[in-house]
Parts: sequence; structure tokens; C-alpha cells
Amino acid sequence: MEVIRSQKRTASNDVVSNPKIPLYLTAPPLEVRLEEFELFAIDRLRVLKGVSDGLARGKNPKEMDDVVDALWKEHMRHSDASEMLNKDIISHFVIRLVYCRSDELKKWFLSMETALFRHRFRLRNFEAQRAIVGEFGLPYKAVTGAELESLKERLGQVVRSLGQISPSVVNDICCVSVCFFSFLSFAVEAVYYKVPFEEVPDLVAGRRVLIQKGHAFVAGSQLVSLVVTQFRSHISKALILTNRKWMTTIREREKDRLTPIVEALSTTYVGPDYSQSSEYADISLKDIDQVSKSSFPLCMRHLFEKLREDHHLKHGGRMQLGLFLKGVGLKLDDALAFWRAEFSKKVGSERFDKEYAYGIRHNYGKEGKRTDYTPYACQKIISSAPGAGDHHGCPYRHFSEDNLRAALGRMGLSSRGMEDVMDKVRNKHFQLACTLTFEAVYGTSCDVGINHPNQYFEESQKILKSKTPAAPV
Repeated sequence: MEVIRSQKRTASNDVVSNPKIPLYLTAPPLEVRLEEFELFAIDRLRVLKGVSDGLARGKNPKEMDDVVDALWKEHMRHSDASEMLNKDIISHFVIRLVYCRSDELKKWFLSMETALFRHRFRLRNFEAQRAIVGEFGLPYKAVTGAELESLKERLGQVVRSLGQISPSVVNDICCVSVCFFSFLSFAVEAVYYKVPFEEVPDLVAGRRVLIQKGHAFVAGSQLVSLVVTQFRSHISKALILTNRKWMTTIREREKDRLTPIVEALSTTYVGPDYSQSSEYADISLKDIDQVSKSSFPLCMRHLFEKLREDHHLKHGGRMQLGLFLKGVGLKLDDALAFWRAEFSKKVGSERFDKEYAYGIRHNYGKEGKRTDYTPYACQKIISSAPGAGDHHGCPYRHFSEDNLRAALGRMGLSSRGMEDVMDKVRNKHFQLACTLTFEAVYGTSCDVGINHPNQYFEESQKILKSKTPAAPV
């Protein structure tokens, strides 16, 4: 796969001739425009992060099928089937390159790509599934004859315990003699394959297969587990090889072109940047204290309270809170007055004007390079590393359990709601913990999840304003 700057990308007929789910076995012979390299990757990241959110919320397989279907249609759909397939392939290999660079990144990518593949496979019809299995060239044969006869009672017990098919169907399978796929089309539940048990770990863990002498007997309808295991194994090995290529050649060779894009993509926020305040984000000094209690997420509420308490914040806290306030509509003059009023209580007005006012004007694009800085997203806040005396960062990640419980209590969470949040924190689902806090505070669901402090603010304001009676005309 070659990345070019502006020429039109060309595609091999081999890539576009078969619109199945690709297995990503080898990088395709494609020329990719530089802008597509990044844009396609961002769209796939949106899909993978949506999958991650769905799994973290504990959605069942059918619900996850719907989640994946909706995400794919929203972010990866194209009117031309060949273009959609090319985008699928290109984006996978780009994100593989992005996420091969550390064990933590590899683990996340492997889990999410495997989950995505699983549910895309489940959404396919039987013929498409059969074609995908055929591509893997799985060597397993259907269990027949005397071996099947000897197992029918135990197979029937497994089937009945899962509510899959009736006992009469199990009896019918005793006289079946088929090769790998010939019988699947009309009696999927009547065909079993004998495979090494370690190749279907999810079925074994869920006690959904019969195990005997190191082999699992897998029903035809459970083929997805076989395919997913093969897919995961391939991607796991491919990540190791990709990392080797990245470290030895690609990173240095592409240091002025692709390397900066690759290194940035793993921490890229893919939602709105909240650089401009919306109709629900417009606050002034007179109502900032009230709004901080009603609509600030915990990370910003904590910073705000510490600023009021200590009349000072270190640089990380000033940046995190200052850009958030900018995003919720605090104008520059009001921002200067707000920070001056607090800091002058500790350092005096003269020192504030000399040492701190410049930074505030800089955040609003009025100093230095005149860059219009955007508020921090959750991902950036979670990945920060606050030190002693710092108050920025994500409370769900950086607070002790006792401090987090106390903070959640002050926000009004019930014991049940608090335990749900703490469960997500223990499993390192920090954004989902914030989402559950939002849902507990406002009594409504937030299916899209909280991905940005300013999103939390805007969504809370929508809810609160919808409950406020309109002023009489």
C-alpha cells in the first residue's frame, strides 16, 4: 500500500471483485492519497470506539449486532461497493499501523477489531458466511457415523440446555454423513465439527459445547467462534510483524510525512471540537457558580471548586478549566475578570497581569501564534499525568476510591448508582463511568456516551432548559 499526495488512487481488480468481509491477510496493492490515509482511519476509529462503548455498556450480542450495523452505515458506507471495500481495507491497515506501537494499543485494537469482525460476520447471510469460512481453509470435518452415534445423548443434553433445537433433531443427526458445508444450508443445528477445544475458547467458557478428549464438538450455527478465533490469531501475529516494520523502517523513513499522522491518530478525538459555543453553551460571570453545580462534569467541577478554595491552579489545571470555560461560552473579557478575581486574592492583581493574563489571552487566540485553541476531550484528560499539587486530569482515573465516592456523593448519586460507576472505574472504563454519572444525575440515558466535558455540559443544559417553563411573552 503506497501513500501518495494528490494523484487519484487506483485499485487492483483483486481487491474490488469480491465484496465480502475482508480478512486483511496482506496489504493490498493500492495507491492511497495522503488525505484519505488519515480520514479513512478516523472513520474506522469512530466505528471501533463505538464498538468499545457498546461492549463496556454490557450490550448483548443482538444489541451489538445492531450497534455495529448502525456504526458501519454511518461511518463506512459508500454508494460504490468497490470504494466501500477499499475504504474498509485501507482503514484497517492504517489503524493497524497506528495501534501496533505499544502493548496497550495492540491489546485494544485486537479486541475491538475482533469484536467488529464477529458482529459483521453474524450480520451476513449463510452464503456469505460460508464464503468467509472457506477463505480461512479450515480443515475440520463433520462428525459422522459411529462417533456421532456415541455422542448423540450428550450432544442432546448440551443442545437442550441451551434451547437450541428439539431432541428429535438431535436424533436425526445420527444418520447424517456430510462434508464440511454440504448439510448446513437446511439443518445447521444438525451438523457438528470436531475441533481442538482451545480454538473455541468463548464456547468453552460459556459451556456451550461438548468437550471430550481435548476436542470440542461445535454446532454448525456456532461457526462464528471458529472463524473469530482464526481471525484474532491472524491479527495478533500481524500486529507483531507490523510493529517490527514500524520500528525498523517505517518510522524513520516517513518521519516527515506519515509518522506524525500515525503517532497522533491513537490519541485523536473524533467528535466535535467545541471551539464555538452553541445555543446551550453561553455563560457569564453572574451565573457561573450556579451553572458549575448544575452542569459541570466532575473533572471541571473539581477544578472550579479548587480554584474557589485555593485561589490558584497550576498550569495543567488552568489549561483544562480555562479552555472548557471558553468552550461553554465565557467571553475573553469575562475570563480575564474571572481569573483575576481569584488569583489576585493570592498573588495580587499586578502579578496576575504580569504572569497569568497572557496565558488566558493566548488560549483565546489573541497572543503568540494567534491559534484558536480548543477544549480538551476526555481522551486527552484521561491520558494526562497530574503530579503533586495538581488538580487536573480525570477524577475517575486519578482519584482514590474514597475521594471519588465522596465527590460522587456530593453530586447526589445513590448507593446503587455509585456502585455502578465504581464498577466501571475498576474495569478502567473511565468515560463510561462519567456517562453513568450523567445518567444518574439527570435521570436520562445517554446512549452516545460522554466523550468530551463540553458535551456533558451541553447535554445537561439541554435537559435542564427543557424542564424550565418558557417565560410569558
